[in-house]
Order: sequence, then structure tokens, then C-alpha cells
Amino acid sequence: MSTEIKEAVKSRYAEAARNVAAGTLSCCSTAKSAKASCCSNTNAPDPITSDLYAGTEIDGLPEKAVLASLGCGNPTALAELSAGETVLDLGSGGGIDVLLSARRVGPSGKVYGLDMTDEMLALARENQRKAGVQNVEFLKGEIESIPLPDNSVDVIISNCVINLSADKSRVLAEAFRVLRPGGRFAVSDVVRRGDLAPQIARSLELWAGCIAGALEEKEYGRLLAGAGFREVSIEPTRIYRSEDARTFLESVEGIDVETLVAQADGAFMSAFVRARK
Repeated sequence: MSTEIKEAVKSRYAEAARNVAAGTLSCCSTAKSAKASCCSNTNAPDPITSDLYAGTEIDGLPEKAVLASLGCGNPTALAELSAGETVLDLGSGGGIDVLLSARRVGPSGKVYGLDMTDEMLALARENQRKAGVQNVEFLKGEIESIPLPDNSVDVIISNCVINLSADKSRVLAEAFRVLRPGGRFAVSDVVRRGDLAPQIARSLELWAGCIAGALEEKEYGRLLAGAGFREVSIEPTRIYRSEDARTFLESVEGIDVETLVAQADGAFMSAFVRARK
């Protein structure tokens, strides 16, 4: 099952990168000039990925870095990054959070972006070139096996990616390994607050879309503590209601939409997950 999930995720985000390269609208954008959303079969804004960044934040960023954002929050605004820090973005996609982090840590800092999808890495490196940012490096790899040495980064950020992994315990163990003592884990993620309907759990489409793989809130805390983290906190940033659920469930074939909409009301949220090594 883990291989199927990984391939579903890679396929979805490779397609998203190709769509952005072709000028297709991403889920977080409201640009009227772009084409239909890559996130659903409807033209409705995606309730998870839309309206995450203030206009002043994305001013000056390459357009395709903004269009390629498929996250569920804004970890760079909440992580309280400081000049000179080394930051790692797990699942960096088109690079928007890497480029925003690079501004905050300044030329004396360094930001790594890690992604497993060739198409997203190519897009991110092109966005870096257009932005003229030097203190950034994009790495190919999987978040379950981070290609960096022990105790090498000050802050780990991520934006709606950890929930996509089929081995979250391994992801958190790797995050703990590469953080320096005192280092911070500061990610945006989709978190579950209720039981998961079997139809959602079986759906690879919804897994790749940040829903089916979401950890239950208390389980997330237990896994972080089990990996060695302390000062764990999970802060809701957006709770999804039945009308939000309908937006993404209607794009998936072979499910009982009405039943699942009722079950999903209030059961999922975007959250800012913090911890310290």
C-alpha cells in the first residue's frame, strides 16, 4: 500500500507542476488569467489550499512559485525564523516556502528544499533562478530518508506534506535526527479530529489530496513525543465544515458524497504543529 500511495502522490504533484508550467491555475491562486484548478474537477476554490498568503508576502516572488503552492498553511509566517538560521522544507514543491524562508534567514542563513518529484524540483530551481536567490538549495529525496547529516538544521518546516507519507513515524524520526539540539519543528499540516470513514481511508485520490492520510490530533502528538520531541503543540488554523468537504469530495468517483459530507463536518483541520528537539 505504501508504494501505491507514494506513486499516487508523485503522479498528482508531477501533474500539478506540469499544469503550472503550462499556466494552469493552482489551488491557492485567484488569478483570473489562469485556467481551471488542478485540485478538483470543479472550478470552486480548494478549501484547503486557497488564501494562505498575504499579497505583501508574495510580492516579488516568481508567479509560478505562487501558482505551484499546494499547501494548507503558511509555516514561514509562524515559524519565527531568524537571520542566520538553517531551514529545511520537507516536500518543498514549487519552492514558495523556501523562497519566503530565504528572505527571513537572510544571506547568512541557508534554506534547503526537499522533494521527490522531478517536475517540482525543476520548477523550484527555475523559480529560484528567476528570484535571484543564492542561499537556497533544492535536494531530491524522500522525507522518510532525508539526505542531510545529523544535527544539521535549526528549523524544519513543511506545508501539507507529512500527512501524505505512509510512514509518518519514520518522517518524524528523520526530522528529529537532522535537527540540532534545541531545533524547532514548525509545520502546517492537515490533522484529523474524528474517526475516518473507510471510503476515505481507501481512496488514494484523497490521500494524495491531503485528507485520507491525516493523522488524528492526539496520535500526532504521541508520534512526535515518541520520536523524542518535547514542547509539542497543535494549533488549529482552519477547521473544515461540511460545505468545504463537499468541494473536494464531489471530484472523487465511486463514493457516497452525502454520507461522507455529514461525517466530515468538523473532522479535519489545517493546523500549525510545533515541537522542539
